[in-house]
Amino acid sequence: MNSSLMMVSASTLVCAFALAGCATPAGSADIYGAAQAQREETVRVGTVESVRNVTIDASNGRPGVLGAVGGGLLGGVAGSAFGQGHGSLLMGILGGVAGAVAGSEVQHKLAQQHGQQITVRLDDGSWRAITQNTSDGLFHPGERVRLLSSDGVTRVTYD
Repeated sequence: MNSSLMMVSASTLVCAFALAGCATPAGSADIYGAAQAQREETVRVGTVESVRNVTIDASNGRPGVLGAVGGGLLGGVAGSAFGQGHGSLLMGILGGVAGAVAGSEVQHKLAQQHGQQITVRLDDGSWRAITQNTSDGLFHPGERVRLLSSDGVTRVTYD
């Protein structure tokens, strides 16, 4: 690997990590972690009062590492193909930074899911609002539902 390409790669990685954050997975009523299996859950029954569409962001608004690194490397290599000598180096660095930003944004968009904030009036008269992704099904006002709660996690399911 020539020194120009090594410098571009190093610059790209530094920029990518400076722009990147950590991603965390979004929750779903249908996905249980291993620690949640075979645990007793409290079951409450109620009626859906309102539903609001929301976006669930698995990355919590932070840019993603893999998208930034991948985009930065591709942008750096593509940019270094233009020009000669220092021009090639400069284009590689600019391509790497632009690729890191673009790759991070693409990963951020892929981490977003459609969700619903479901407000439920329980049979005991109390109210609860739970947000979960829509892969679990769409809920509508007036429907009877169950709230399953364990260790601070509550899921809305059909009654």
